[in-house]
Amino acid sequence: MIAQILVIDTDSTQRRLLKNGLEGYGHVVHLAENWPAGLEFLRQHRQKISVVVADLVAPGTDSQGLLAAIRKIGPETPVIVQAGDAGSAAVVQAMRSGAFDFVVKPVSAERIAAAVENAVKLTQGRGRAGHRTRSGTATFDDIVSASADMMRVVDLA
Repeated sequence: MIAQILVIDTDSTQRRLLKNGLEGYGHVVHLAENWPAGLEFLRQHRQKISVVVADLVAPGTDSQGLLAAIRKIGPETPVIVQAGDAGSAAVVQAMRSGAFDFVVKPVSAERIAAAVENAVKLTQGRGRAGHRTRSGTATFDDIVSASADMMRVVDLA
């Protein structure tokens, strides 16, 4: 499933690695070197962007402010946040503020691609937690996982 992804990161090396990794999975990647540029790009192209991947730590910025601004522009756009430490208070606060997922830098291409795939499924109405069929039963589309092994199990089932 091909997605258009906006990567917002102040680190040019990290932007390049994410772009190369995600394009290897067939996705279209747009880059922004800072949050103001990323928000402006999102304003102009919000209908095209499937997922935003944003760095939580940038000099002179507020991660909760970024998430709130993204929600104003594209309330349905899933945001995957990046951080240098999985246990950081910023990650916890970002998840409480509505981030879809988080990844720890440096992130592997497989991990970020799985997170993007799950986010795209969410926006397409598949894989939404708590979603039930008319009969009230759960389906395989209700399973959300970032694990490649688990996704293979679901595909085989």
